[in-house]
Amino acid sequence: MPVYKRKYRSGKVVWYYQFALTGSTRRNQNLVTESGFATKQEATAAKAVRRAEELVRQAATGGVAAPMPTTLAMLLAEFMNQHAEENLAPKTVERYREMVAYIAPELLAMNMTEITPLHLSREWTRLLKSGGHTRKSKTPRAMKPKTVRNIAGLVSSAFVRAIKWGLATINPVTHSDLPKVRKRFGMALLPSEQDRLAQCATGPWCLPVFLDVAAASGARRGEVLALRWSDLKGMTVFIDRSLCQTRDGLVFKSTKTEEPRKVELPPSMVACLEAHRLRQDEFRRQFGPDYRTELDLIFANPDGSPLMPNSISSTVSRLCRRLGLPKGASLHVLRHSHASLLLTDGVDLATVSARLGHSSVRTTADIYSHAIRGKDHAAAQCWDDIMQRARGETEKAKTVN
Repeated sequence: MPVYKRKYRSGKVVWYYQFALTGSTRRNQNLVTESGFATKQEATAAKAVRRAEELVRQAATGGVAAPMPTTLAMLLAEFMNQHAEENLAPKTVERYREMVAYIAPELLAMNMTEITPLHLSREWTRLLKSGGHTRKSKTPRAMKPKTVRNIAGLVSSAFVRAIKWGLATINPVTHSDLPKVRKRFGMALLPSEQDRLAQCATGPWCLPVFLDVAAASGARRGEVLALRWSDLKGMTVFIDRSLCQTRDGLVFKSTKTEEPRKVELPPSMVACLEAHRLRQDEFRRQFGPDYRTELDLIFANPDGSPLMPNSISSTVSRLCRRLGLPKGASLHVLRHSHASLLLTDGVDLATVSARLGHSSVRTTADIYSHAIRGKDHAAAQCWDDIMQRARGETEKAKTVN
């Protein structure tokens, strides 16, 4: 499956692919072209997937009796077309497409029923050794185990669908040798560090209040950015959607678990949000009819339009580095801090899990086990207290008798 190299005068080299759609003639060729790939492997893999997608798209016009997918590339394309695009968030679909580009072209070209766990184990090993590439030179480099497992998860989901559709009988991913991922605990900032982060925030006009609400609610970035004033009842916010940024633009989608939830904000946020709303009203009067009143966003640009999630994250990460906060501190760390601090202070696991919007309490326990284990000393002391009280009551009863 040949691809082509293009070298510019500046010395930059990019790869591109080109192929004719099925059914086109030499006189009337319908070509599909895409450029801008850093490596030959990326271009080859992208071509395989795009060709498979075109075959799936053409087959769809043939109705239910259209030819079934046979190769792994065609299965992934069918999975994207029939399942992912219909049921998953746009950002998730975008990431899935990026993952497919890392899979070896020869594996994508294989008949999906002939793929064994050994084939996949070899692929996971290859990805671990040289599946990634450096940003500047684009030279191959090792890929993180978590990324490899994410790619394996995508392939596994496609095979699960293939079994459901009657195209395969087994999922070879389940018996392949997946890389082990070292468990990492969620980082937590001290209350003083969180206050300093909000007080020193620069950039978007509403960033300080945004950081306060994110820290006080434990909500995800997109969930806070999607909040409307109509979602705020007293000091309780109703979270039922999230703002997602993709290559095609911004889109509001349902929450990660697709389950709406209510989160009560602390009393200290009352004056903060009131002052924030007064300042936003000034912008509303300034922009007049051009203000995006229909969006009703609590956190927005001066004209009421949505903020760019990725830009907010980048701004906060730079701020964390400038303030000398612990390495790895970011916007998402505020969510980890919210959970860790509440658990450490004695708030029960079920309440914290509900505030975070986790699908199960077990998810919360797995991520924040360090905070739960931190209470072991208090639990041990509590046990002694219980036993001493019980023994004292026993001795008292003996004395009375």
